Amino acid sequence: MPLRLAVRDIAFFERPVPFARPFRFGAVTINASTQVFVRVEIEVEGQGRATGASAEMLAPKWFDKRPHLTAEQTVDDLRRSLAIARELYLANTGFDTAFGLHDRCIGAQVAACAKEDIPPLAAALGPAEIDKAILDALLRAERASFFDGMAGNIAGIDARLTPDLDDAAITRFLATRRRLDRVAIRHTVGMDDMIEGEGGIADFRENAGARYFKLKLNGDPAHDGARLARIGKELATLPYPTKLTLDANEQYADLAALTALVDRLDHDATLAPIAANLLYIEQPMPRDITKASPLGALAARSFIIDEADDSYEAFPAARALGYCGISSKSCKGIYKSIINATRAAAWSADGGTYFISGEDLTCQAGLAVQQDLALGALIGVTHAERNGHHYVDGFAETPGVEAEGFFAAHPDLYRRDGAKVRLAIHDGDLLTGSLTVSGFASAVHPDWSTMQPLKRPTPRVSQEQAG
Repeated sequence: MPLRLAVRDIAFFERPVPFARPFRFGAVTINASTQVFVRVEIEVEGQGRATGASAEMLAPKWFDKRPHLTAEQTVDDLRRSLAIARELYLANTGFDTAFGLHDRCIGAQVAACAKEDIPPLAAALGPAEIDKAILDALLRAERASFFDGMAGNIAGIDARLTPDLDDAAITRFLATRRRLDRVAIRHTVGMDDMIEGEGGIADFRENAGARYFKLKLNGDPAHDGARLARIGKELATLPYPTKLTLDANEQYADLAALTALVDRLDHDATLAPIAANLLYIEQPMPRDITKASPLGALAARSFIIDEADDSYEAFPAARALGYCGISSKSCKGIYKSIINATRAAAWSADGGTYFISGEDLTCQAGLAVQQDLALGALIGVTHAERNGHHYVDGFAETPGVEAEGFFAAHPDLYRRDGAKVRLAIHDGDLLTGSLTVSGFASAVHPDWSTMQPLKRPTPRVSQEQAG
């Protein structure tokens, strides 16, 4: 039987994250951001208390790209999402499974955020981060690793939120999981990143030996086509084959613009090196357009959703429109990733080709990258976008003692580079062996005393104004 628990305390902290280079994706350029840290204390029924933690970068203008909002307003809404979720989780004082508690809160969370004009994707961040910290505490209480605990469904994940599945399918999927020893990095090429020459995408010092690349698009087929031709020419100089994905971050306005891009991929000889190695195209159109636009003949190319993945119903709805995949991001919810991986396996067993991919919202060194990496290694993500090490200088402003603590606890995942501790990439791969510790993929927690409390969010729209 899954363990039951009650949440006794939730605390939020934050730390600034300066970037080593600008990261331009979609309609935003990030030069710095904020990483949130969550500390949760739970009481396990009949066993006492345990503490867990999680972390995530609060990415501006990704969860909510509406043009009338400033980048700062979208980050403040993420803080509000966390605060609303905290109230809901603490209000449930009785014992329940970890997933049962998630089920009790997720619907109320989306509804409460909607009253403050916070869309479902941003609303999901609060429960996602609290759920990770709860799971960490639960695993520590049981002295179980993430992989062993999830194989036994320690969180009690069932089909109550997904009537297209049954409980047995989820339990069976988890029981058959085997940790991937290595997960290949997929190197991000942002819109402002260099392409040619020293510091370009074929420079080993930049791509860390990656065999997979994720190329950002800006939504203009002519501009994107010309840029992809340059990228393809550079990648052809590498002494090994590469595989590619494209990510438009909702920038293609409609099916007509998307058709123009695909036509170039199909018929432009200068794009042959891209087209021949292309695995899939990620979230090309805005989420609202996506949900109303069947792909039709375009589905001959593999498409996945990411920003449109804002509910448990999103993957089946996207499948009906011709999409064959969906992204896993721990900031969107670990339980949703596991359930979507279960769906992909079941649908593929019935004769289709469906998959879940690993995408990275600049997961920073430490808790964030370790927990997201472990999630992917559990559900079978063989290569995952990893960009935190590229856009941020190692552990950034994390105190040196804390960074050294993570390095000592996870020596296969980090390396020392002078005075810095950085992610260790082995022939283009990340190793997962040291993630098999008690807890959610980390033997250590951050130094809470070196952080600031999460800034108090100010709601943009009061409940009275929203009616």
